[in-house]
Amino acid sequence: MKVLITGGAGFLGSHLADAFLERGDEVFILDRGPTLKIRHLLGHHALHFVHDSLFNETILDGLIARVDLVYHLAAVVGVEHYVGDPHEVLNVNINGTQNVLRLAFRHGKRLVFSSTSEVYGRNPRIPWREEDDRILGSTATDRWCYSTSKAVGEHFCFAFAKMGLPVTVLRYFNVYGPRLDAIDIGRVVTILLGQALRDRPLTVIGDGRQTRCFTYVSDAILATVAAGLSPQAVGGTFNVGTDEEVSIRTLAERIIAISGSRSEIQNVRQEDVYGSSYEDIPRRVPDIRRMRVILGVAPKVSLDEGLGRTIAFFRGEARSG
Repeated sequence: MKVLITGGAGFLGSHLADAFLERGDEVFILDRGPTLKIRHLLGHHALHFVHDSLFNETILDGLIARVDLVYHLAAVVGVEHYVGDPHEVLNVNINGTQNVLRLAFRHGKRLVFSSTSEVYGRNPRIPWREEDDRILGSTATDRWCYSTSKAVGEHFCFAFAKMGLPVTVLRYFNVYGPRLDAIDIGRVVTILLGQALRDRPLTVIGDGRQTRCFTYVSDAILATVAAGLSPQAVGGTFNVGTDEEVSIRTLAERIIAISGSRSEIQNVRQEDVYGSSYEDIPRRVPDIRRMRVILGVAPKVSLDEGLGRTIAFFRGEARSG
């Protein structure tokens, strides 16, 4: 099988490339970013890396025409981008997605779209089921531009599905693991982990009682591969995650304990970190029955085990750097 992964040089994409290469498939990656996360794959005979963007239609058309299956993972992700450059978030995540869908439809190729738990917004009904409502804040709050951009991408997926495109939508819940981000930046795990490894205070926003469900990357990849290969997944939307709910303060405490850090926890005001254009979500918990039943995947890696693996990876990166 030939597989195209847009954004394949990123965190999730690099692990997905690993999985398909291990299966013996041929993998094409389209990414305009650095190749650090796929450096271990660059010499592989079945990997083809194209350094370009979703907006180069000639390149994108040629790649989609060559493959059997498209994973559209390329996106602008991260709170720092939501509040710092909402235009780029909206442009890439909406217009870039349209380009991929239109060309996949032209060539009749199956597509898996990478969405997010952010689409549920601040819906107070927990756990979130795939058919639940989206409840968002004001459009004047930049924080909601990412959620909106991914929801628009889903709408385009379903519009093309009505025209005959075989498409699957995956909503990821806080996936973490080796290669996640550079420590100290990006997502909450790497921010807290960077602070812990340097024995600095772990900055927890607010009182730390807000909860998330952290999904180890190997579990997310099992579901992602199944979504592209299972006939039952076509036309479906799936939460990808774990239903183990953990507060951010508990996450910080576990990181300190597992890493052996001398750090303490420091509560900080949300406005001091992200300004006035961010709004936090008190709880984010998925209903994962569809993932278990239709994709045949259940989360296996506990938070403590996953954090241990992630900490070991970043410690190894620090030594080799």
